[in-house]
Amino acid sequence: MTIDPSSIPNFGGQPQPQAAGPAGPVVPDQDLVKQLLDQMELKYVVDDEGDLAAPWEEFRTYFMFRGENEQQVFSVRTFYDRPHPVEKRAEILETIDDWNRRTLWPKVYTHQHEEEGAEPSLRLIGEAQMLIGTGVSLEHFVSSTVSWVRASIEFDKWLAERFGLATAEEKPADEA
Repeated sequence: MTIDPSSIPNFGGQPQPQAAGPAGPVVPDQDLVKQLLDQMELKYVVDDEGDLAAPWEEFRTYFMFRGENEQQVFSVRTFYDRPHPVEKRAEILETIDDWNRRTLWPKVYTHQHEEEGAEPSLRLIGEAQMLIGTGVSLEHFVSSTVSWVRASIEFDKWLAERFGLATAEEKPADEA
């Protein structure tokens, strides 16, 4: 199964193409996601656990398949790298609760990150999932995945704006 380039929703200001693809349900796999990422012109790597990851300056987005048969789930999970002080947990939770109420995805939550020799910090994780074990339409899979990637990028911008943080585009060249 291949993705017709005209089926990819608008990503990066290109004209909105019409969807095309198999008429029946497909069970997406990692090769399909690689094709989609290639067509979106996004760089990716395969990590030690076999998951696809697309790296950005301030976060990494993983494309993971978990479960078997009818219970198989496709998950797009973004790990935001900016550390936040643990003592600001209440403010961070209030902020991400606002995001979670206003948007469909990614749903964002906190994770306490502890590195040896460093103070603990909070990191944020965004996630969207789709049950794919019984098959989904290719158009739905492609449009959802592209939307989830776009929303992950938008969350990073939104959070930086809310907290007055510099984004990768705004940092001076010697800091980036």
